[in-house]
Amino acid sequence: MPSDLPEQRPEPLREHRLREPWLRGIASNAAAPPDVLVRLLDPAAREVWTVLCEERDLPPAVVDAVLAHPERAVRRAFARNPHADPAQRGRLVHDRDSLVRGTLAGGPRLRSGRIRPLPDEVIEALLTAQNDPALNTHVTANEICWELEASRQIPLPFRRRLPEHADPALRVYATYSWGVLTPAQRTALLADPDPVVREAAHGAAHRASHRLDAEAMAAELPEQDGHHRSDLLMNCAVSRRVIEACLAERRNLYELAYNRRTPADVVARLARDPDPEVRAAVAARADIDPALLAELAEDLDEKVRTRARIHPLPRTWAQRDVLDHAVFHSFGCACAIVDGYLEQEGDWYTDRARSEYAPMRRIAATYRLLPAELVEALAADPDPEVRHALACHHPLAPPALVLDSFLTHPPQRPHLMTLPNLPRTGLGHLLDHEDAEVRALAASDVTAAEPPLRLLADPEARVRRAAAASPLLPAELLASLLEDPATAEGAAANPNLPAARLHGLLDRLGVPVLG
Repeated sequence: MPSDLPEQRPEPLREHRLREPWLRGIASNAAAPPDVLVRLLDPAAREVWTVLCEERDLPPAVVDAVLAHPERAVRRAFARNPHADPAQRGRLVHDRDSLVRGTLAGGPRLRSGRIRPLPDEVIEALLTAQNDPALNTHVTANEICWELEASRQIPLPFRRRLPEHADPALRVYATYSWGVLTPAQRTALLADPDPVVREAAHGAAHRASHRLDAEAMAAELPEQDGHHRSDLLMNCAVSRRVIEACLAERRNLYELAYNRRTPADVVARLARDPDPEVRAAVAARADIDPALLAELAEDLDEKVRTRARIHPLPRTWAQRDVLDHAVFHSFGCACAIVDGYLEQEGDWYTDRARSEYAPMRRIAATYRLLPAELVEALAADPDPEVRHALACHHPLAPPALVLDSFLTHPPQRPHLMTLPNLPRTGLGHLLDHEDAEVRALAASDVTAAEPPLRLLADPEARVRRAAAASPLLPAELLASLLEDPATAEGAAANPNLPAARLHGLLDRLGVPVLG
């Protein structure tokens, strides 16, 4: 392979002080051609397989090489790649190794960012796979299904289509989402021509009816506090005996106020409870009596008043749940971003954009189909959480707003970095920012008047890497940065390095040419 460096005898792989920085830099170099990247798939570069296969987008030729790679670790890393198109990751659905298929089903290891669903045909293949002992030596087909179920890679529309699917195995799976099916779909599954589907449907119906059996719930209710007790009291029918015990002990009253099955007379009693959290939960109910709602709208506690006034009647329980998320969830956290729109309620979201209440406008800001004129209005909203929600969710969010969210909400930066409307230019004023991540972003500005030379000595390694990767650096300086362990990784990631130079670095490390 041609190189513009003099021939040198490869140094011992594990002793070369520049080995890891060079390998990591080349693996992340966005301009590295496929033949360079493919060399990194050799076991001699094993330590950067995760960087290469999981942490960046890959050219099609490299994807092909990854999918055909004999090492499971390579294919599993790509199965977790959040930058790869789900259809490309989905090509691993029939991989010979069950751990690879299980990793695909588990999805990207995201702390933040948008979870993209797998294609329908990939989901179907994972859900209908048989448990072949020759192929499922580490993970069973059933375990893979549960990995997929927990991954949030199955979109709601797919679940809603399953009751009409031609494959009875998928109609069986539809019964696991009993709560999202229409009454007509449930009836059809209960009378399905396939006995296995009928049995699964009757089991789902029994479990659903069990939640309506107050005495059965009372028998199951644990005495000790915990998630299971709260779940039962929030979601199941509750017997009078249990209700009276909770009222007498002043215990789990919020759960009773939240539970849509709590009797109306008990709801009225809870509406006058001394705990404002309990009264606020009553004020949020979809079935609240208008007179009781008017009373809570004048409550002495501001939170209760707001919750009563914020959501006019009529309401749905689904709307209550969406609003709960907006009220109690901070958009400054690092939670993954999942589109949770209420189906066929676009008008409801657009109406929320005009609400006088910030939590309602936050809900509207998460709606990716919000019209441009409302996006413009929310981009100037006085509530910072509304603006941040818009920056994270809407493709038309103004670049300045996305940059502001990057500056003020560090936990969401990994997601914001993936957005095309995050500014990559005009960042010179941020070169001396106190936050190292911000300085690193500014160092990547290719339109700056001069290269970010002073950041090459920054105390933070991530800033030095970004500065050394700047395409504005002169070639002679880049050559010296490659030989300095403090800047070698960023220099090896510099897009101005020609392919011959990258090949030369791999030659010096003894990484062979594959094939």
